[in-house]
Amino acid sequence: MDLPNDWIALLALVFILGAKHGLDADHLATIDGLTRYNLRIAPRRARWCGSLFSVGHGAVVMLIAFGVGVASTAWQVPEWMEDLGTWISIAFLTLLGVLNLRAVLAAPTGDMVATVGLKAGLLRRLQATSHPLAIAAVGALFALSFDTMSQAALFAVTATRHGGAGHTLALGLAFTAGMLLADGANGLWIANLLRRADHRARIASRVMGLMVAAISLSVAAFGLARWLRADVSQWYEGRELLVGGGVILLLAGSFAIGNWMARSSRLATAD
Repeated sequence: MDLPNDWIALLALVFILGAKHGLDADHLATIDGLTRYNLRIAPRRARWCGSLFSVGHGAVVMLIAFGVGVASTAWQVPEWMEDLGTWISIAFLTLLGVLNLRAVLAAPTGDMVATVGLKAGLLRRLQATSHPLAIAAVGALFALSFDTMSQAALFAVTATRHGGAGHTLALGLAFTAGMLLADGANGLWIANLLRRADHRARIASRVMGLMVAAISLSVAAFGLARWLRADVSQWYEGRELLVGGGVILLLAGSFAIGNWMARSSRLATAD
């Protein structure tokens, strides 16, 4: 990934990447599980599960970025790490897209669709917690993955071109702020859906599931195209903010589309 040299543009891009990371299927699936559990155990805390998860996740990102930033004067991220990260991302996004599409198609008509995540499935038992620090700890554990650590390392090395540890922490904070915005909004949205659990909520959850599947497969296909074709990679340079913002808008708009479809369906039934 090529990051811009301008400091303000770099901060904006890292914020967008944080928000995009917060809308990752594993984040959505884990926050869904935490929210469902807390609606039964601690209803008032349920709406804050996304924010608490994101705070823990972001704390680890900032620690990794700071550590790499301090060590970057004597160490550089090897080129093969970015290539490996690209292929891991393509494989995971493809699998997540297929699993979420299958979840939507296989869900019974009267049930809401829960987002499917890979790490969320492996660590499902950890989602049965209600203490704020424990929820943040789940988010911290999810940050201990290759994709998150490689992103944090890239931010840190890039920040050294603009200054020292302060710039590294600023990038980590921008990434965390974007993720907190996305995960916090997602937690509020899921809590609202689960409290209603009506016809509109069921349709909205299906639209969201289909959108997660479509975007996961599309981003995987675009990553593969960038790897195979130099012209696609050249076109992407300078358009990182546009593409990242478009992904966020598509996912955020899926809830509005689901509400509109549910409202239209309800009106048609009433007539």
